[in-house]
Amino acid sequence: MIDLHGRFVWYELMTTDVRGAMAFYSKVMGWRAWDASTSDRRYILFSAGPASVSGVMELTKEARDLGANSNWLGYVGVDDVDATTERIKSFGGVVHVPPVDAGDISRFSIFSDPQAARLALLKWLRPGLQRPVERAAPGRVGWHELLAAEWAPAWQFYSEVFGWRKVEKKIVSSDGYHLFSAAGETIGGMFSKELNMPGPFWLYYFNVDDIHATIGRLETAGGEIVHGPVEVTGGNWIAQCRDPQGALFGLEGARRPDPLGYFPRAPSPDRSNDRRCSWSW
Repeated sequence: MIDLHGRFVWYELMTTDVRGAMAFYSKVMGWRAWDASTSDRRYILFSAGPASVSGVMELTKEARDLGANSNWLGYVGVDDVDATTERIKSFGGVVHVPPVDAGDISRFSIFSDPQAARLALLKWLRPGLQRPVERAAPGRVGWHELLAAEWAPAWQFYSEVFGWRKVEKKIVSSDGYHLFSAAGETIGGMFSKELNMPGPFWLYYFNVDDIHATIGRLETAGGEIVHGPVEVTGGNWIAQCRDPQGALFGLEGARRPDPLGYFPRAPSPDRSNDRRCSWSW
């Protein structure tokens, strides 16, 4: 049996315009869109090749009335959704959707951590759906980043709830960008955000083969670069982006020949802002 406890296993886009989001991400990421709607719920699946990578749902009127905007939501796999939900409450988290079954496919709940960053829990109900997490594959989420109000209490919460471990390596300076691992694999980082940044919230970076070409498609399709692209440790480049409906997400990939001048002529020797950055608004 595959151990998915503490690993991100699914992603969902809650958007104000499902049709517009389908057109945008299909063009930018090359995903195919599939209609998986039921009689009482419209639901779209995005796939990269044969693998489903995320779902798309309309942001409800109730959520909009409460001030919610289009956003990406990550689902963390757990062994027991009900027990983990109770642990979340005991450590100060807020449960928005109590444990519930999605047909015979999964059991899930949705919560916010004590600093109001939102996540979900998920357990697949059918063994055939429990597959290895392919973080390195094109079109998949390869990195998970928490923009916390204060990283230290956020870390305490997530380590207690999911058993994440701190990776003793900083890739930025002084007050730090802190890496974490699940099941022995480094899967993301967290830091105390600057005041001009949104959040607290989780940001998900999608793998792309050519970040230059992807940025070109994104801008043509009506998306916006919030920050970047910048080079990170290991030689890849990242950019933080906003889709036409306002949902934030990241891109990460290799730099290709750049005739249009998106990138600096040479990497900066100062790597202190690898992922943490001052966003423009």
